[in-house]
Amino acid sequence: MAKHFPIKTLIGLAQDDVDAAAQRLGRAQREATDARAQLDALVSYRDEYHSRFTATARSGMPAGNMRNFQAFIDTLDAAIEQQRKLMNTANAKVEAAKPDWQRQKQKLGSYEVLQARGNAAEAQQTARREQRDADEHAARTLRMRAEGA
Repeated sequence: MAKHFPIKTLIGLAQDDVDAAAQRLGRAQREATDARAQLDALVSYRDEYHSRFTATARSGMPAGNMRNFQAFIDTLDAAIEQQRKLMNTANAKVEAAKPDWQRQKQKLGSYEVLQARGNAAEAQQTARREQRDADEHAARTLRMRAEGA
């Protein structure tokens, strides 16, 4: 049992690393989803505002209102552009977190394979020892019968 302590420790540490990488990936995915939702909301609001303004402008509008509209649309466009940058950054974080999670998962899998091989080798040694003990017992029994006869 003491032989497996180091590999169990490595597996535990690797599992912790996998969990941490999965949390980072999940956080990055949530941020990307949130950024996308905010971008969609801004674009939708801009389109809706533009449609309402266009409908109102058809019936005539003072020049001041037109300037205010254009200034507000420009502000919305700037906010949309900023949100696109945030979304791209969030997507880049997701893409950066995926390989880290995959590496951690692969490392854990490697340790688990090593543990399985160690367990199999130990089971094989135990089976050989038991077979040798059984053979020795059978040989002793035969010797005792032969000596007794």
